[in-house]
Amino acid sequence: MKILVINPGSTSTKIGVYDDTTLLWKTNIHHEANRLKEFKCVSDQYGYRKDLILSELAAAGYDIADFKAVIGRGGLLSPLEGGVYAVNQKMLDELKTAKREHASNLGAIIAHDVASSIDGCKSFIADPVVVDELQDVARISGLPELPRISIFHALNQKAIARRYAKEVGKQYEEMNLVVVHMGGGISIGAHDHGRVIDVNNALDGEGPLTPERAGTLPTGALVELCFNGKYDKTEVKRMICGKGGMVAHLGTNDGRVAENAALAGDKKAQLVNEAMIYGVAKSVGAMFVVLRCQVDAVLVTGGMAHSKYLMDMLASYIIRLAPIKIYPGEDELGALAENAYNVLAGNYEVKTY
Repeated sequence: MKILVINPGSTSTKIGVYDDTTLLWKTNIHHEANRLKEFKCVSDQYGYRKDLILSELAAAGYDIADFKAVIGRGGLLSPLEGGVYAVNQKMLDELKTAKREHASNLGAIIAHDVASSIDGCKSFIADPVVVDELQDVARISGLPELPRISIFHALNQKAIARRYAKEVGKQYEEMNLVVVHMGGGISIGAHDHGRVIDVNNALDGEGPLTPERAGTLPTGALVELCFNGKYDKTEVKRMICGKGGMVAHLGTNDGRVAENAALAGDKKAQLVNEAMIYGVAKSVGAMFVVLRCQVDAVLVTGGMAHSKYLMDMLASYIIRLAPIKIYPGEDELGALAENAYNVLAGNYEVKTY
């Protein structure tokens, strides 16, 4: 069964063609900033991006009539439980008028548009960043007006958790796992028998500092900063997500650059790298306790998991908690393809949004 996978990013669109779960071909379509500026909002880009996808497929010799499913990266929908969802009109309407613009909002729109032109083809999304399986107690903050919310790397976290479970001969739904995704953002989730019952909000400023996010900040000091007259709301939000964390301290959001500086003896770079890992380790410890200290393994994934320097530092903090397994990088295209295949094969239930 041929499956088309679409993963829109802010400046590129990644696409892949799979035969069941075997990758046949993939490419990364780069979008020039000046071209994207021609569109009033992100949702207006869908026709432009769809045409490029179809052009690339044709150039690679693929006939879209052969596809049995098209699956896109899920966007910033209303909170939902993990799983595979059929794209429907309610989802499309919500994504086209989403309060928060993000390129991932285009995944379902393009997938539906392409699939509806193919006889018998279905369109899906799977495990978007808004997956919300928090236990009730995890939602409570110190202010009723500010409940904790779930926004994290759900697709990659759940894919890695399932991969590990398969490797040890178990089902994801019968294990307790702490999963750490370390990229531009960092999320640490407590996976309790297939549900992520607690996780830091990896988008809006919770958890460890990251290459470009501030993480948890001193609340009183943040309030003072917001009202000191130097910054407007947009600037403060950018300081929290985009211009905070490592880039604020070291002037780079490239973990490799920061690591090389640390290894070359730069004391500030060493301290900031350790502060990031220190924060990750504290969050792993918190999720260990959330799972009542019954954890089968700690899984670490994402781009920064390639770094032996960082992984050795993290292990020095958490080695006694549970076995640690490292899965460097991420394969979102493969994770999406596997979800679509399992639906087509009847292994997964299709959920309705």
